[in-house]
Amino acid sequence: MAVKNKKLNLKDKYQYLTRDMSWEPTYQNKEDIYPDERFEGIKITDWSQWEDPFRLTMDAYWKYQAEKEKKLYAIFDAFAQNNGHQNISDARYVNALKLFLTGVSPLEHAAFQGYAKVGRQFSGAGARVACQMQAIDELRHSQTQQHAMSHYNKHFNGLHDAAHMHDRVWFLSVPKSFFDDARSAGPFEFLTAISFSFEYVLTNLLFVPFMSGAAYNGDMATVTFGFSAQSDEARHMTLGLEVIKFILEQHEDNVPIVQKWIDKWFWRGFRLLSLVGMMMDYMLPNKVMSWAEAWEVYYEQNGGALFKDLERYGIRPPKYQDIANDAKHHVSHQAWSTFYQYGHATNFHTWMPEKEELDWLSEKYPDTFDKYYRPRFEHWAKEHAEGRRFYNNTLPQLCQVCQIPTIFTEKDDPSMLSHRQIEHEGERYHFCSDGCCDIFKDEPEKYVQAWLPVHQIYQGNCEGGDVETVVSKYYHINIGEDNFEYIGSPDHKRWLAIKGKSSDEKAGGADKNAA
Repeated sequence: MAVKNKKLNLKDKYQYLTRDMSWEPTYQNKEDIYPDERFEGIKITDWSQWEDPFRLTMDAYWKYQAEKEKKLYAIFDAFAQNNGHQNISDARYVNALKLFLTGVSPLEHAAFQGYAKVGRQFSGAGARVACQMQAIDELRHSQTQQHAMSHYNKHFNGLHDAAHMHDRVWFLSVPKSFFDDARSAGPFEFLTAISFSFEYVLTNLLFVPFMSGAAYNGDMATVTFGFSAQSDEARHMTLGLEVIKFILEQHEDNVPIVQKWIDKWFWRGFRLLSLVGMMMDYMLPNKVMSWAEAWEVYYEQNGGALFKDLERYGIRPPKYQDIANDAKHHVSHQAWSTFYQYGHATNFHTWMPEKEELDWLSEKYPDTFDKYYRPRFEHWAKEHAEGRRFYNNTLPQLCQVCQIPTIFTEKDDPSMLSHRQIEHEGERYHFCSDGCCDIFKDEPEKYVQAWLPVHQIYQGNCEGGDVETVVSKYYHINIGEDNFEYIGSPDHKRWLAIKGKSSDEKAGGADKNAA
């Protein structure tokens, strides 16, 4: 009599998949096979407690992802064939894509490399499988983002060499250094940095407002890859929370180590997201919400509930949370001021907001914008109108940790630049804040090796000592095409031609119904 095979349910499949991939070695010490599992001080007593809440198996994973890919690339093709770039709100919007493609998409590839490496370091099979799937997710996101934006490269400048620029351009060292820092840490710190602090605590601040911004500005290609990645991101966020709970539940000695990492990676993420704040407030012609509103919703409300939940493990909110909450009223304006001054050294165009945009900023930032920033912007606009468009030809002081110029101000005095400095082994190092200073003090031997763009220019390592040579030869930015003021640029002229308008018309010209 034939024996009928029992059909396994999803939970059983997941159990077999993960548990059967783990065995006790017989001719090698386990410590030699997984040498990086212990040096950070994290104590794991029972790896079998690690469980993916989605219990996703590889065969189910491939099936879901293949379905998503088919739909995604069908929409990309339709967008290209129908000249979708002509339906965006305004060509100024494309400058946000240039920053995203050179600043964020390479981070997806860095995350792929990080999870592929970290998965090898864990002796627990469940953790290895979760890292493998997330590595594949991140590689897919990197590829789909580049495909989504490749169409724009045929019609607009500044998108031609994103990978090269990510490695070299001064402001792109900010996101690059963030992931290089995480990838050169131990495996548990990497998970705390990326899975928890970036994916769970801060990722909504990057993807949700930006994808909504793409929809508001008629960019359906970017919206589509955002939706395609959203189910992956939701899984990553859930895993990020489970990771931190798993580590904390394994041993009480893990609590202070994890708390230190949360303090560090919250602050590094907060500094990195100042670029996103600038994109939301200044680079989207049709705006969704202000950066301050996004921070309140996605960090203060959601993050507040998260850290209340983690109190039972002995975890408190990040050390410098109050400073970050106060800075939401300032960082986007301070960042755009900097990029406007250095618009000759960027792969995207900059501009001063028009009157209706200044009024929108005044409404969204009633306590700070008119007092500290609007007079400066109106002065620069007046100078430009009189033929004296301001460009700053000096090189700024960079923070040794986050690598952002020291442009931010003190919490209790927005007219005072925040600057810290300390001496270490006879050398002086500079920082933008107490948060970055603390990170340096904890691991000075790591951060003294930081590759700071300004220092490299002064040391003659960037193919020249003047801005023009560095920008053209080292950054691969096409001078006069990719950079400088938006008004009168080739992109602006091309957009006017697409819309059948004369060059006398102003930048706006936005199709307000594009959303």
